Amino acid sequence: MSQNDPLLQPFQLKGLTLPNRVVSTSHEPAYSVDGMPKERYRLYHVEKARGGVGLTMIGGSAIVAPDSPPAFGNLCVWKDEIVPWFRELADAVHEHGTAVMCQITHLGRRTAWNQDDWLPVIAPSPLREPAHRSFPKVMETHDIERVVKAYGEAALRCREGGLDGIEIEAYGHLLDAFWSRAWNQRDDEYGGDLDNRMRFGMAVLAEIRRRAGPDFVVGIRMVVDEDLPGGIDRSEGLEITRRLSQSGGIDFINYIQGHIDTDEGLSHVIPGMGTPAAPYLELARSLREVTDLPLMHAARIADVATARHALGEGLLDLVGMTRAHLADPHIVAKVKRGEEHRIRPCVGVGYCIDRIYESGEALCIHNPATGREALLPHSLGIGPGAPRKVVVVGAGPAGLEAARVTAARGHEVVLFEAADTPGGQLRLAAQLDRRREIIGIADWLASELDILGVDQRYNHYAETSDVLAECPDVVVIATGGLPNTDFLESGADLVLSSWDVLGGDTVARRVLLFDDNGAHPGLSCAEFLVSKGVELEFVTPERVLAPEIGGTNYPAYFKALHGAETRFTLNHRLRSVTRQNGGLVATLYNEYTRRSVERNVDAVVVEHGTLALDDLYHELKQASRNQGEIDLNALVNCRPQTITRNPEGGYQLFRVGDAVASRNIHAALHDALRLCMSF
Repeated sequence: MSQNDPLLQPFQLKGLTLPNRVVSTSHEPAYSVDGMPKERYRLYHVEKARGGVGLTMIGGSAIVAPDSPPAFGNLCVWKDEIVPWFRELADAVHEHGTAVMCQITHLGRRTAWNQDDWLPVIAPSPLREPAHRSFPKVMETHDIERVVKAYGEAALRCREGGLDGIEIEAYGHLLDAFWSRAWNQRDDEYGGDLDNRMRFGMAVLAEIRRRAGPDFVVGIRMVVDEDLPGGIDRSEGLEITRRLSQSGGIDFINYIQGHIDTDEGLSHVIPGMGTPAAPYLELARSLREVTDLPLMHAARIADVATARHALGEGLLDLVGMTRAHLADPHIVAKVKRGEEHRIRPCVGVGYCIDRIYESGEALCIHNPATGREALLPHSLGIGPGAPRKVVVVGAGPAGLEAARVTAARGHEVVLFEAADTPGGQLRLAAQLDRRREIIGIADWLASELDILGVDQRYNHYAETSDVLAECPDVVVIATGGLPNTDFLESGADLVLSSWDVLGGDTVARRVLLFDDNGAHPGLSCAEFLVSKGVELEFVTPERVLAPEIGGTNYPAYFKALHGAETRFTLNHRLRSVTRQNGGLVATLYNEYTRRSVERNVDAVVVEHGTLALDDLYHELKQASRNQGEIDLNALVNCRPQTITRNPEGGYQLFRVGDAVASRNIHAALHDALRLCMSF
């Protein structure tokens, strides 16, 4: 099968032979240190090379000039000191037969001026980008000449660093801002007709060729259709593509559709769960009519079947599976081994990209090893010690991962779960139809437990006697938590939790939802309510809605809530709920005015995280060897737990996930992996 699999066929890209057609396209995981791709950055890409990817592309938006300050951990390719770091990374990737390229760009107005050297951002025209909120300086001729030169110098540094090529970024940044009438309002030789609007970009290509040489691979990641009034439409985008292809300056095209100047626009360019697979794939057919250059594309191509279709139908020459490689960097290796069923799926949560835009580093919602390759393994082997008996209680994300890791390490594992199916809170999250793919996390983990032969006991509410009857060496409590309504001064018995609503409880017409979590549970519950025709008021003590939800995720929620004419109330905290005249009265308090207001509603729904469901843990604690204590230093460094408080204890006892404190899916899985890999 592998001989005929389009994914696994080699591809000749100019003078570069790629071992297969699978690419991890350029993105910035924000793993850089001082703008350099040091150890963490290198190990992240080496893992994908070890996993067999044909081409890994670094430096998503690596910046070519100091007046393009980093927006989210960008590499500073304008500095000479980056060259040896490139060499170290390229050598390590090449050892596994994988090619590596760097994307270079000038961010233009898509960054902030008030950081690094505090230089004004620049753009063709003085138009503010809503997402980054900078008012740019209009580029003068000397600015244009300087930036053109900077592109050439950056390309040369990439070549000197041993990279196999570069990709120029041209969507939402400086270069394509000149192309688009929406952003280019100039009346000089760089504005007006298409010849003028492409003048800057053509100069950049010529300078790159002059400095890097004719044999160096140069591609472009470009917008073909901005899907924006007044912007680049498909007809003009195809003409730009034709002209670039005939220029001799580029060797491949990596296309996108859409605009990223707003979060709403970005959410479509980088589509997440609840959207169709590969929504812009068919655009390749039109591009084939205007260019003979190799085509690459990456937008929600998250599974092997879709990628194989894109190549097999001749739509693409190289297929980008970028977020899919954050979930599982060993996709190609598993395909080669005939283990497609064991590929950890990208479920489209968007945790990775949203963390970047919220000033964090990219982390996969359900692969905690991604970005932590120095400490955490992507593949688990048998542990060095004697096999032990491990009892795990709870089959939510934390419990499933604890069972998977300990079984993969060679231990005998028994998993207890009170429900009839695995998943825990994931099953509630999946009740919102648009987010049903999230259950793929539980499905994959449960499938791995089947393969590893874990003894899984569902419909079994484990008590102390059940655990002790197994004569365990290790007990991991992953019982999760229960909705927290204890913060209310009164009326906790009158409110519903988000769990109640998502679990199917009937809710009346007028509903107040109080969200003091600021994450997906509250907004998921709100969207679920309005889908049932509820008249909703969404109340939060925050100054913004859902501060824990990033830019690619919140637009879909807001679209649903605004469409239902939801009333939003900020800066108010729910104090109490009382019954009155057949309905409920919710008392809200504003700490700025120090005044209370009341709402008369039919139902009050509360999302305030969870409280640990830890009775079993406390019952088992005294007889345990460590009495439940975790050596935090050992935990964060993934070393064995050796604390002994009770030498007569018969087992070690640990808690993971929400059984410790209310957090999120990633935290639960991270807990379980770094703890249990040390057993």
